[in-house]
Amino acid sequence: MSICDIAREEIRALVPYDADPPDLDFVNLNANEAPTFPYDAQLAGTQNRYPELRPRSLQSALADLFGIDIKKLCPVRGSSEGIDLLIRAFCRAYRDNVVVLPPTFEMYCAYANMQGAEVRTAPLSVERDFAVDWALLDDQCDENTRMVFLCSPNNPTGNLIPKSEILEFTRSRAGKSVVVVDEAYVEFSGCPSLASEIDRHDNLVILRTLSKAYALAGARCGAVLADEAVIDLISALTSPYAISAPVTRLVLTALQGSNRDAADRQIADIVTERNRLSTRLEQLDCIDRVWPSFANFVLVQFKSADVTGDKLAAAKLTVRQFANNECLRNCARITVGTTEENNRLIDALGSSKAGL
Repeated sequence: MSICDIAREEIRALVPYDADPPDLDFVNLNANEAPTFPYDAQLAGTQNRYPELRPRSLQSALADLFGIDIKKLCPVRGSSEGIDLLIRAFCRAYRDNVVVLPPTFEMYCAYANMQGAEVRTAPLSVERDFAVDWALLDDQCDENTRMVFLCSPNNPTGNLIPKSEILEFTRSRAGKSVVVVDEAYVEFSGCPSLASEIDRHDNLVILRTLSKAYALAGARCGAVLADEAVIDLISALTSPYAISAPVTRLVLTALQGSNRDAADRQIADIVTERNRLSTRLEQLDCIDRVWPSFANFVLVQFKSADVTGDKLAAAKLTVRQFANNECLRNCARITVGTTEENNRLIDALGSSKAGL
C-alpha cells in the first residue's frame, strides 16, 4: 500500500500536462509564442519563449542543496504553494480533515478552508514552552484525517519538535495520514533536516524554502520533499511552466560556489545576532519573557503591548503582533535584522534592568 492510496481518486487519475521541449536546431512554431522579444534586451532577452515545463536544472540544484534524490523533490513557488498542492491532492471537500497545532503558520488553515477541508486543532502547550501535546493530537485524528502539519522550528514560537517524537507519530499514522513537517527555518536550528527519513516513511513530507536562510523571498521558490509516488501526484497538480526562467537563473546563480558560501556565512551571522538580541531583550524593563528560538526570529511577551507598540511606531519599527490570539496575548515576533537594526529596536524599547 502507498500513502497515495488515501489521496483523492480524481487526483490519482490525473495525467500531468506535457509538452515537447524546444529544439534549438528547429524553428519552433508549436507553442503559440511571440516570434521575437520586442523590448530592450536589458529586460532579459528571450522571455518571449516559455521556460522549461518542469525545470530539471532547478530540480537538480535543489535536490543537491537539500540532500535528497531528485525524484523525491518537486519545486514549488514558495512552500506555501506546496501546502496548497498537498491539501488539494489528499483532502476531499467537506469530508476530510487536517490537524494543525496553533499557534503556528496561518496558511495551513487558510488553504484547508479554501479546499473545504475541516480544520482540527491540537494547541501547543504554552505552559511547557509550546511543546506538542501528543495525546491531544492523537485524539484529534480519525479515519478522515488526511494531513497533519508540524512546523519545526515553529512559526511564530521558534521552538523545535524533537525528531524522535515526530517519527514516532509518523509511524503511528502510517497508511492513514500524511505528516507534513514544515522546515522553513531549519537552517537556523543547528539540527539536520528530516529529509533522510523519507525513504523509511512514505507518509512523511518535508517543506523547504529559499525565502528565509537563502535570502530569496522575492524569488518565490521552495520545494516539497516526499516519497516518489507523492511527488508524482502533486506534480500532476502543478501549473505548466510554473517556475519562470528568471527565477530559475537567479536560484541557480545563488546556489553556486561563492554565493552559496556567502549564504552559509549569513546564516551563521543571523544565529549569532539572534542570540545577542535575545539576551538584550531579556534585560529590558518592558519585556516579561523571551522564548528560546531556533529560527531567524524571537518571540517576546511585552508587559504592555499598546505602550510598546507606540514606542516602536515612533521609531518607525514594525514587528509582528498577535492582538487576536489569546495564547499570544501581548506577544510579538521579532525578526532578526542587522546589528544596526537590532540596536535601533533595543534603543526604542527603552531602559534595561541591567542598566545596559
